[in-house]
Amino acid sequence: MTVGLVGRDATTAAFFDGAAAGQFLIRRCSPAGHASRPQVRQCSTCGSTELRWVPASGGARLVSWAVVPGRRGGEDDAPGPSIVVVVGELDEGPWWWSQIVGADPGSLAEGQRLRIGFEGAEGGEVVPVFEVA
Repeated sequence: MTVGLVGRDATTAAFFDGAAAGQFLIRRCSPAGHASRPQVRQCSTCGSTELRWVPASGGARLVSWAVVPGRRGGEDDAPGPSIVVVVGELDEGPWWWSQIVGADPGSLAEGQRLRIGFEGAEGGEVVPVFEVA
């Protein structure tokens, strides 16, 4: 399944550069080393704004998921492939949501091990996706 186009800006460039290199980057605060989601501007634990990018392990556990029915569009608006969106708890602690690829939604279970993979659309950024570990 192809992931849709996303765009970068000055605040997301390091994240997308990491993804293009096959690394899922999270934020760690400099004072205490707490782990936070990539999109934060201050530490989720202590509030520090001294953040640095660090590679995450790539492991996670499944917290929740939803199946989003797909549509092909066009005149008949026929059903298309569904997208499964999941929330995973990274091994470092923060939660991350993305789509899961290559998995049967009926086989997913809370607590199931996941790993981060990477996909991109032609002309777009490489983005992290979940895969069953």
